[in-house]
Amino acid sequence: MATPRAALPIQTSRLENGLLVTLSPDRTAPIVAVNLWYHVGSANEREGRTGFAHLFEHMLFQGSEHVAANEHFELIQRAGGTLNGSTWLDRTNYFETVPSQQLELALWLEADRMGRLLPAMTQEKLDTQRDVVKNERRWSVDNQPYGSWWEKLPALCFPPSHPFHHSLMGSMEDLSAASLDDVAAFFRAFYTPDNAVLSIAGDVDESEVLTLVDRYFGWIPRGNGRPALGAMDVSTTFGTALREVVEDDVAVPRVFVAMRTPVFGSEGYYAASAIAAILGTGRGSRLHQSLVRERQLASAASAFTFDLAKGTDLLVIDATARPGVSVEALEQGIGDVLDELRDKGPRAGELDRVLAQTETEFVTSMQGAGDRAEQLSRFATYYGDPALLNEQVARYRAVTDHRIGAMGSDRLGPDNRASLVYVPRNGVAA
Repeated sequence: MATPRAALPIQTSRLENGLLVTLSPDRTAPIVAVNLWYHVGSANEREGRTGFAHLFEHMLFQGSEHVAANEHFELIQRAGGTLNGSTWLDRTNYFETVPSQQLELALWLEADRMGRLLPAMTQEKLDTQRDVVKNERRWSVDNQPYGSWWEKLPALCFPPSHPFHHSLMGSMEDLSAASLDDVAAFFRAFYTPDNAVLSIAGDVDESEVLTLVDRYFGWIPRGNGRPALGAMDVSTTFGTALREVVEDDVAVPRVFVAMRTPVFGSEGYYAASAIAAILGTGRGSRLHQSLVRERQLASAASAFTFDLAKGTDLLVIDATARPGVSVEALEQGIGDVLDELRDKGPRAGELDRVLAQTETEFVTSMQGAGDRAEQLSRFATYYGDPALLNEQVARYRAVTDHRIGAMGSDRLGPDNRASLVYVPRNGVAA
């Protein structure tokens, strides 16, 4: 039996304005990570104003009342730290990792833009960042081979009325239509302390850091309530096979196959996550062994989950054909791998291998302040309980061959496969 792993120290508190604060001290290195999650993503955008969540990720680095445009980057980097932000369907986060003596700087910067962004927002900044986001869309989606999969796959998997259906990047038309008043209204609705989680991990003293957090964030007023999300529930499977073909300027076909699976953090999620690892994590995975090595249908093949915490999650297979291999042959190969796992379950020792790999990767990542703060924010945002972080290894260990077999039988069949298929335009390689 495996030796129980020592629990990470986690302390949780909430300011009077609703800000949820999580701490995880670790004195092994003189660094500290600050991670701020806002519970807002592209799912919270209204029709005709898509792309706002991602646009805001850019706008928050353009200065606040006491910080000049781009000075946030300059101050953190000058202090020896790193920083960035990211946007997803249901959250936006901002993070810094700095020497521990620079913690106060990181907290002040995050608090100033949470509480004092609007006085520094100008039409010029909006126009500049709108152009930046449009160029990012051109580079990563419109002019990137296969780049549109990020928006086409959710559109295929979720009905038009669903908050996850539309593009994370937003449309060019909606970005062009965004006004300064629209941006201010979005900020007031979602960038409030009662809609945020602040996680701090690393070389900190709990009492001192809570005093700092209250000093810099405690004065910020809570919001007036967020607009409600649209209906998130969908059926557990698609009910029938879905397929969309995209002609693109690409050299070889590429196939994405998505399946609806239980949401992140639920009991069923861990079985689905293990299935994704069996299918497509590493050279020992079924997709690599079958499609890349043995049948030589694909040059690369992987599988992963979207880790969505509302409605349904998605387990996604991504396979790129070898030159000369037809898209039909590649699709058949993927189907064969899925059918075998669905019908026969995991092979002897297969689950033990992926669970050991998953546990090793998780435990290793938790030794880093940045990854630890990120996961604290994730569980605090989705479930209000960052201490769930300490349960993850046990929840993966609880997955059995029987649970894998049941999940495969329920969710890997042809009635739960949405295929997004890229083929060379007019059948001719680019």
